[in-house]
Amino acid sequence: MVTEARPSMSDDIAYRQRRYLIMMAIRAVCFVGAVILFVNHAGWLCAIPAVGAIIIPYFAVVFANGGREPNVPRGFRPYEPSLPVPYTGPPPAGEHPVSPGTGAPGPVVREPGSAAPAPAADPGTPGANGAPRHNA
Repeated sequence: MVTEARPSMSDDIAYRQRRYLIMMAIRAVCFVGAVILFVNHAGWLCAIPAVGAIIIPYFAVVFANGGREPNVPRGFRPYEPSLPVPYTGPPPAGEHPVSPGTGAPGPVVREPGSAAPAPAADPGTPGANGAPRHNA
């Protein structure tokens, strides 16, 4: 099997129908065997297939109506609450927090009443972008 997916519903029903028919065929053979043994005066030996002919229909019906297996595992599962991540407060001033899961800088969070940052230098001037000045 390539995947762990369950068989389709029609495949499951066909499997249960085949299993039911096989069990009922075994029951019919038990019944015929019990009659033949009884006619031939086999005594208590005719009771063995007779018991099979009586008990097999119960199991055939239970197995046929059993349905599909449940998806969830049975047994004890500990409670695992899905709680939000605790708030740790704003980042220190001047730091760019990292957006969760991306590694990219997120927006700068400022305290209320804090001063706005100084305007950036003109990108056309040397050294404004963080690169060293070159003497020409």
